[in-house]
Amino acid sequence: MSSNNTIPREEFTNRRNQFMKKIGDGNIAILVSGEEVIRNGDVYFPFRQNSSFHYLTGFPEPSCVAVFAPGSNKPYTLFVRKHDPVMETWVGPRIGLRKAISQYDANQTFDINELSSELPKLIKMSNDVWYSVGANSTIDQLIKDQIVERRDGRQRGGASLTALRDPQETIDNLRVIKSSSEISAIQEAINITSAGLANVEHLSKTGKTEYEVQAILESEYRRLGSPRDGFPSIVAAGNNSCTLHYTANRARIKNGDLLLLDTGAEWDLYSADVSRTYPASGKFTSAQKDVYEIVLSAQQTAIESVRPGMTFYEPHEAAVRVLIDGLKDLKVLKGTRKSIEKSFAYRPFYMHGTSHWLGLDVHDVGNYSNPDQTPVKLKSGMVLTVEPGLYFPTNIDGIPKELKGIGIRIEDDILVTRTGRRNLSEAIPSKIDEISA
Repeated sequence: MSSNNTIPREEFTNRRNQFMKKIGDGNIAILVSGEEVIRNGDVYFPFRQNSSFHYLTGFPEPSCVAVFAPGSNKPYTLFVRKHDPVMETWVGPRIGLRKAISQYDANQTFDINELSSELPKLIKMSNDVWYSVGANSTIDQLIKDQIVERRDGRQRGGASLTALRDPQETIDNLRVIKSSSEISAIQEAINITSAGLANVEHLSKTGKTEYEVQAILESEYRRLGSPRDGFPSIVAAGNNSCTLHYTANRARIKNGDLLLLDTGAEWDLYSADVSRTYPASGKFTSAQKDVYEIVLSAQQTAIESVRPGMTFYEPHEAAVRVLIDGLKDLKVLKGTRKSIEKSFAYRPFYMHGTSHWLGLDVHDVGNYSNPDQTPVKLKSGMVLTVEPGLYFPTNIDGIPKELKGIGIRIEDDILVTRTGRRNLSEAIPSKIDEISA
């Protein structure tokens, strides 16, 4: 079904059935695939399927539309590109209409060029339309035409469209709880990431460029079958480690630098997301070690607060308390923990959240708060990162000189289990003695 086939075919069927049950009989949902994007001239960026389209269809090609009509005799329709012998010569074969049925379980298929003539027929059978307006200009116009046509028809005794709804939140709520197959895919992405980091961990880094380290890291991903990264790798030496989403990766690594790597291979479209911080020369300075121990303690405390029934924000709150105590010990902040927490005085040194969902997207879908603004409670099957850090850029005033240029982040990927948690990336060394060794 998908690029590495971790997710079985029947799971996609089950997902579609779950989704259609939420849509309800007599209604219709329309989902649009990703599109190829021009990079320059006649060169395209490498294509990667839209995550939600993939989640429900497993169909890997661009320029497709999926239509779900629960309760009808053909509830799953795919509009796809037809087989083209000329294009096959240039870029390879397309799946085509027949294989979209035999291999991807569509009930019926149409050429994507027939969208304007065939989609209105499907819309006419529905009461509500579930579609993300703006996803496709052709579909936007077709739906607008249907609204006008059926509104005018209502005056002559016809039925109007009851509602136009966005399906994305419904899909997001399905995606946030991972199946055993999805967990296996994430675990494989993490295992590959672990192998890449192992190549870097024992590497003599001083004198190399950040992009050399990136090449060593990502070449292992490709060697082990990961077709792409889940996100651009952050390989940040020295003061660059204080830039949260640093991706230039062009600087030379100097003796005494820390090297922060935030990276994740992708497997079957599921992403890993792991951060480790290494001393370039092999050993931490005294100041680097002090900061590292604070961040590691904050992370371990936060991980221990991950279990069913806890809220999404409790790991962050647990990490912040440890970081504040550490900042006081480092003589960076003064005052009580409560006053520092209330005033957010720690924010110049820890300015991001501790967690985000992980899955088909590195910052995966799913709400962090409920509609009433109460925090979402953790449930078995959720996967989230735990990634506290401390950052002391060289241009910040009022901190001890020996801290300047230190940026440390430690990140692991945590599965919420029925009785607690499982650290999926636990095998990647993070303790000081392991790293120094």
